[in-house]
Amino acid sequence: MSGTFQGFVEYSLFMTLRAVARRLSYGRAGRLGGFLGRLVYSLTPFRKKVTLDNLAHAFPEKSPSERHRIARGAYANYGTALIEVFWAAANSAEDVMQKLVPRGDETARKHLKDGKGVIFLSGHFGSWELMAASLGLHLQLPFLIVVQEQRNKMINAVIEKDRCRHGNNTVPMSKSVRDIIQTLGRGGIAGILADQSGPKESTIVQFFGRPCAAHRGVAAFSIKLDAPIVMVFPIRQDDGTYVADIEELDRTGLEGSSDEQIEELTRRHTAVLERYVRKYPDHWLWMHKRWKHTAYFESIQAKSSARHAEEEM
Repeated sequence: MSGTFQGFVEYSLFMTLRAVARRLSYGRAGRLGGFLGRLVYSLTPFRKKVTLDNLAHAFPEKSPSERHRIARGAYANYGTALIEVFWAAANSAEDVMQKLVPRGDETARKHLKDGKGVIFLSGHFGSWELMAASLGLHLQLPFLIVVQEQRNKMINAVIEKDRCRHGNNTVPMSKSVRDIIQTLGRGGIAGILADQSGPKESTIVQFFGRPCAAHRGVAAFSIKLDAPIVMVFPIRQDDGTYVADIEELDRTGLEGSSDEQIEELTRRHTAVLERYVRKYPDHWLWMHKRWKHTAYFESIQAKSSARHAEEEM
């Protein structure tokens, strides 16, 4: 199958699914997404090996059946999150606001009222796209959302349109530095997901007891621009709506802008993410190769330990 034809087939399937989702009620849209996610998990090998390997390392104390249950839930969550993007773009601002209730947003509102730019930080957790749309409406201030561009340009254009339906703006991660600085400088909100693997040269953090690469950008923006970081996690309720837990990240003792301070703040926000993922493991995107550089880091650490042991002999 040629690249152009494959891209058209992907786009056609995508647009068909989007058209169906836009015509459903919120409850039915969520159930459709969950069903499709579980179907992919049951019938295809898509990222299943990566998912189960990640879960085995993260939760060695759990049985294989428990880890499979979490995996199925994570696939269902991904399907639901995707369908809810389509649903939100086809419905009113009032409807979108009703599907997510912020909890603990008082500090963030105060910072914004005082004219201070705020970084809203999360991960691929719960319905992250619906969260951005709804919170921008609740706070009456559009988000600048930092995004990864989709490989299929036609699909990417539609997703970008849907993301901006209720006033938010987007910028590709590769071109985001200037826009983030400008947004925070004028007292706006930058929405960033910081749970994917960085390159080997990134800050090394411990995540579920394993070293992995974390992007430094969020911490660097926060420290150098004195922008508070507010962590946000949408928790799905029994009726399919969400409560967004919001908490400001502790930056105590990190005055200045040294590499050590940036690394420490990166570790702190990674630790908060882990706390929520442990509590709601089926809400997170376990399909991602979050620990793809772990073997490299562990080999470096082993060599360093061996060298120190030789020096002490």
